[in-house]
Amino acid sequence: MSSYNAVLARNTKNAPNGNGSYSQTVAFSHYNYLSAQLPIDPKTNELVAGGIKEQAEQSFENIKSIVESINHVMSDVVKIKVFVNDIQNIDAVKEIYQTFFPTYVPTLTTMAVAALPMDALVQIEAVITNGEGTIPNEPQAGDLIKLTNNTVNAPTSPLSTQTVSFSHYNNLSAQLPLDPKTGRLVIGGVKEQTRQSLKNVKMILESIDVPFDDIVKVNIYLKNHSDIEAVNGVYSTFFPDSAIARAVAYVPARTIIAVTDLPMDALVQIEVIVSHGDGTPPQAIEDRHGIIIKANNTENAPKNSLSTQTVAFSHYNHLSAQLPLDPKTNKLIAGGIKEQTRQCLNNVKSIIESIDHVVDDIVKIDVYIKDIKDMDAVDEVYSAVFPEGTPARTVVGVSELSHGALIQIDVVVSNAEGTSPEA
Repeated sequence: MSSYNAVLARNTKNAPNGNGSYSQTVAFSHYNYLSAQLPIDPKTNELVAGGIKEQAEQSFENIKSIVESINHVMSDVVKIKVFVNDIQNIDAVKEIYQTFFPTYVPTLTTMAVAALPMDALVQIEAVITNGEGTIPNEPQAGDLIKLTNNTVNAPTSPLSTQTVSFSHYNNLSAQLPLDPKTGRLVIGGVKEQTRQSLKNVKMILESIDVPFDDIVKVNIYLKNHSDIEAVNGVYSTFFPDSAIARAVAYVPARTIIAVTDLPMDALVQIEVIVSHGDGTPPQAIEDRHGIIIKANNTENAPKNSLSTQTVAFSHYNHLSAQLPLDPKTNKLIAGGIKEQTRQCLNNVKSIIESIDHVVDDIVKIDVYIKDIKDMDAVDEVYSAVFPEGTPARTVVGVSELSHGALIQIDVVVSNAEGTSPEA
C-alpha cells in the first residue's frame, strides 16, 4: 500500500464510544464513514428515556457530535440510512430528521429490520464528505463541493436528494418501485417492482450523464427473502448494460439484505453507489477515463455470477457482502456463530489480499446477523481481527440470510493507490 493516503479513525467523548470495538468515524481520502448511531446518552452509555422521537433525536445528536468533533457540519452529510424496528415509526423519525436538515437534504434510505442492538427503536448511519482529504501532513485546500441532483424522471421527495456527488462518487437514495408520474407503487409483484426500482436508478444516472455500468455497488433490500431468484431474473437483464461491460462480463459488487418492512409496503428497494470519473468542481474536469473501474475475483473466496467480489474505483474498494461459505464448495461451513463469523472474515481477508491490501485498510464494516444476541460471540472473533477497533461499524438483525447462514459481513476498503490506467 502507498502511504499517500492514510486511514484516519477518530472518536469523541460527546458520542457513545462503542466499548472500543469500533471507531465513531473513519476517514479516508474524501469521505468519512460513521458507525451507525444508536439512541444512547454518551454520559450514561444507556438508551435515552422516551419513545421513537426521543430516540431518533438522540441518534441524530450523536451523529452531529461526531461530525462537529472533526470540524465538519451537518450539511457535509451526503447519505443517511435509517433502520427502525417498526416501519410505522418512520414518519416520526422523518419529523426529527427535518430539524437537522432544514434546507439541504442528503440521500436517504429507510427500512424496518428484525432487531437492533440494545433493543433500540432506531439506528441511524451517515456518510460525510472530507474535503481536506487524508494525505499525511499535506491537507488538501478543501476545494471540492457537493453536487446535488433531482430529475422528474424518477420519484422525488422533499426529504431526500436523488443523488449527491462528492469527489469521485455518486451516492443515490435507495429507489422504491414507484412510478415517478404518480408517486405510487407500480402494479405487479416483485419482478415488476424490481424492474421499476432499477429503471428509477437508471433515470437518475442518465440525468447526470453517468452510464449505468458506472455502478460499483448495489444493495438490495428484500421484504421476502424467498424472492431472490425472481429479483435475480430481472437483475440479470440490467447488468451488464453496455457492450463494453458485456465484453468483460462486468457486474457490480452486491449485497442482499432481508428486511421486515419497506416504505409504502414495497417488496424491494435498491440502493447504489456509483463512480464519478469527472469528480466535482471547482477542480478541473477530468477525463472520464482518467480513472477506471477495477473489478476483481479470487478463487480463495466464494464466487457468484451476479456479483463481483470487489470493485475498486479511485480511493475505495467496495466488496460484496461475504457469507460463511467455503470457497471450494460454495456451501455453508459446519459450526455455529463463531465459526461462521471467522469464515466470513476469512473470505473478506482473502479478497482484500488478492488485491494487495490488508485488513487494516478496512474503513467500514456492516454486520448482518440472524440473532442479535449472538453479537457477544461475534465480537470474540471480531476483536482478534480488529484489536484496535479501527473500522466504523453497523450491526443489524435480519430475518433471514442466504444459505441459512447466521451472519453476513459487508466491508468498504481504502485504496490509496487509486485506479488510474497507469496504476
